[in-house]
Amino acid sequence: MKIPITVATDSAEPLYYQIEVQLRALILSGQLPEGTLLPSIREFAQDVACSVITIRRVYQDLENEGILRTKQGTGTFVASVGAGVRESYRTDAVLAAMKEAVATGLRVKCTEDELRGLFEQALKEVSGEA
Repeated sequence: MKIPITVATDSAEPLYYQIEVQLRALILSGQLPEGTLLPSIREFAQDVACSVITIRRVYQDLENEGILRTKQGTGTFVASVGAGVRESYRTDAVLAAMKEAVATGLRVKCTEDELRGLFEQALKEVSGEA
């Protein structure tokens, strides 16, 4: 199974972080459902062109969070994630992105009304209503 993850080697963010954030999002959004068998560490490392150590760290971090589980000799699976955790992740991720956008707007001296208008414009453009 190929997991749809892309990494930017020219990014300031470390590879493990890019992979971990994307894999967490795929799991918590339900795109990788409970019980999904993930690729072996070696296979995944080859798929995203990084080291085995990087993928091992990603798997360990997500296992420590309780969203992955490893069965010795069988592999690494998506763990059961409650609806509350999924909803919290979803809203937290969107709120964090919005806060960053608002902070950027305030740095360039946008008013609150301008920010509201820009939000509406972005919403229309992204949802295809524009």
